[in-house]
Amino acid sequence: MSSAKIPTPDTPQKALMGYHELLGMQVAEWQQDRVVVELTIEPKHLNRSGNVHGGVLASMLDSALSLAGLHCDVQGNIRRGMTLSLTTTFVGPAREGVLKAIGTVRGGGQKTYMSSGEIVDEKGNLVAIGEGSFRRRSGSESSEGFPDKNTQGEG
Repeated sequence: MSSAKIPTPDTPQKALMGYHELLGMQVAEWQQDRVVVELTIEPKHLNRSGNVHGGVLASMLDSALSLAGLHCDVQGNIRRGMTLSLTTTFVGPAREGVLKAIGTVRGGGQKTYMSSGEIVDEKGNLVAIGEGSFRRRSGSESSEGFPDKNTQGEG
């Protein structure tokens, strides 16, 4: 049995599953109150005008803003949350390359927290901005989280 290890930005814990993997999102950095989620643009992400679809951008912001408040200090444990509100503003088009969604916790308490963030393209151009409020699910209030039953037995 391995001992608990604190994840670092170089070795992030598994954060994204299912829907996120379907879109191709990956966590590039994750630490307390901040996360960077990346997505390499593919044809499946584009709308009829050849720009990344707003739904993809909203999903990236939702993931980044939520995950910013769900970092876990114990390897193998997780924290879960849900979106209460999400506001997005689309600023400029993106057509190719890698997008980065950066989410930062701005305030809140043990259960409810507020985050804001932005999406930039690989040239640093602003693509979208967002803010939202989120709720940590029961058992996720502590930064230690709880054991992830999907990874037990690994190690």
